[in-house]
Amino acid sequence: MLEWLVAFCFVILVVLIWPGTKYLFGTEYQADATLQRLGMSQPAPRHETEDARSVCAEAGEKTRAVALVCKPSALAKYLQKHCRTFSNYCPCVGWTWRASACLQTVYEACWPYESPIQFVRDNLQLSDDGLVALDWAVASYHRRRRTSSHSTSPVLLIIPNSFGKITRNVLKLCETALSHGYLPVVFNRRSHNGTPLSTLKLQQFGDPSDLREAVRYIRYRQPAGRLYAVSESSGSGLLLSYLGECGSSSYMTAAVCLSPVFRCQSWFESGLCQPLQWVLALYQKISLSRYRTALGEIMQTDAVFSSCSLRGVEEALFCQSRPAGSITAAPSGTSVVWDAYWERNEPLRDVDEVAIPVLSLCAKDDPVRGDAQSTIPLELFETNPHFFLLLTDRGGHCGFATQSERRAFSAVPSNSTLEGSNINWSHKVVLEFFRANTDFFNAEERAKQLAARRRGLGGGAGGRAFRNRSVSTCKRVPTCSHNIHAIYNWQRSYTR
Repeated sequence: MLEWLVAFCFVILVVLIWPGTKYLFGTEYQADATLQRLGMSQPAPRHETEDARSVCAEAGEKTRAVALVCKPSALAKYLQKHCRTFSNYCPCVGWTWRASACLQTVYEACWPYESPIQFVRDNLQLSDDGLVALDWAVASYHRRRRTSSHSTSPVLLIIPNSFGKITRNVLKLCETALSHGYLPVVFNRRSHNGTPLSTLKLQQFGDPSDLREAVRYIRYRQPAGRLYAVSESSGSGLLLSYLGECGSSSYMTAAVCLSPVFRCQSWFESGLCQPLQWVLALYQKISLSRYRTALGEIMQTDAVFSSCSLRGVEEALFCQSRPAGSITAAPSGTSVVWDAYWERNEPLRDVDEVAIPVLSLCAKDDPVRGDAQSTIPLELFETNPHFFLLLTDRGGHCGFATQSERRAFSAVPSNSTLEGSNINWSHKVVLEFFRANTDFFNAEERAKQLAARRRGLGGGAGGRAFRNRSVSTCKRVPTCSHNIHAIYNWQRSYTR
């Protein structure tokens, strides 16, 4: 008992003293040097003709807290001019637990959150009879539990982490988006977050086939609203895979990745410390434990539940198979099979095909992703005009705690009816990035139409040009019941 008391006191001392020692020993003064090592430093004066690859905003008088890394383009200049939230990040410093990257990461991932919203679930039956769930966020006081298909409100598709954990960060994002006029919907993979596993198939890390069918259903249900997407942590692998495979047919206007993991194979192999790997592997095994008997027909469940690392669990799930009807297990997966698995599931495998703006929000002190210099592909953001990186000096993993999180958000007009909602800085960035992209492309479209009319190509036919034009994504319209837990049967009769 005495040993446990001493250990508890030691933890309390670390929590209280560690942030202060970091502050006293001048971690804040090392920000500029870190940016220089990453190749993103620039002079304090800023001109319109300067390189848009790195724009650092000063937080306070001593440190530059945010760096915007991107390829020079018209959209990049527009974002720099109109997205004020990019440069007003003031991270927590001094004697507070919020200054610790590890503590604010654990807080956002594990601490419970009483949200004033509720979810209406749609169980979507896929073409192979598998089930995924779409949880639509609605205000708890609303009498109408479903929105009209004629609604023009934008839809915000939220992809949680790859382990299926719905964090307080996801709940607060749903609350913020709902209060600003969006229709938030959370995508749950097979067997995640209470979704029944109806087939002996789990979704691989970067396989976007299930997400593709879910997006088509969302477009069928809300055809008049724009579609945006936000992914959290390792869930960004699925979003990036989808955007790369679908290209210009993604149906999305813009996307944001919060604390994404880019180099996923190396992250599974050695990107996490052993205690954190053990915790995540344990959570994954607990989620799969109810299907242990059924999954034993297609995989070596003993290898799954005896592994203590993320690689071991992932390899046992998808790289080791047991033929149907066999008693003995198939040979264990080799490194060749493991490498082949990541050739099909690496999120950046088709990154050149991405056709919409994608913002990645990362912190240099992220304890989950690892060292920024080796885990963030800076060359991608410097050469691809569709990718933008906001790199903060502090923030942890999906934390981004600020000195004053209750400050009113003036950058995005709010019609909030939810009382007392605390808007996280990263969520402000998400909403402002979406608004700026929408305004930019609307202005570009108006300019094109004006130029066409001036050339005599628009004229009176401008309003009739698309009158008889339609885009069909499905040959058979799915039927659904009025039950909020109805199962929507989709046949593979759609055209791509």
